[in-house]
Amino acid sequence: MTTQTATFAGGCFWCMVEPFETMAGIEKVRSGYTGGFVANPTYEQVASHQTGHTEAVKVWFDDQQVSYQDLVDLYWQLADPTDAMGQFADRGDSYRPVIFVADEQQRQVAEASKQTLATSGRFTDPIVTSIEDAKPFYDAEEEHQQFYKKNPLREYMMMMPRKAYQKKYWSDRT
Repeated sequence: MTTQTATFAGGCFWCMVEPFETMAGIEKVRSGYTGGFVANPTYEQVASHQTGHTEAVKVWFDDQQVSYQDLVDLYWQLADPTDAMGQFADRGDSYRPVIFVADEQQRQVAEASKQTLATSGRFTDPIVTSIEDAKPFYDAEEEHQQFYKKNPLREYMMMMPRKAYQKKYWSDRT
């Protein structure tokens, strides 16, 4: 077994944990902040849009059970790749869609996947999700971890726009 990590930003991190966490081969998923210029930011700092961070999830996975490609494929179903300044009801740079790559192999997979999606005809608008080098990842406060288990009703309500997106663009895959 070889543990690898992957980091994805696609709107509110609360809504991104469960889909990854319930996938076979996933060892751990943490909500946090990355891509900014302030060390150890708090939720309030990131929400103020003053730190350059985006909410993200870091995924630890067993690459013998699940591939990085599988994770990227799931990511496209979770984050609207045509909306550069937020996701669904969450607006601003701290909610922008980004695939943060850990190495050249991840970059190649992510870039090829993005190109395939762009030419698939699935979307009429351009694919604007960024692919960037991984930066320091700071765990969010504990109340933000596994939000879907702690606040299932609120999670359900927050997931409604994402479910509508999935139905519109991914109903053939979900």
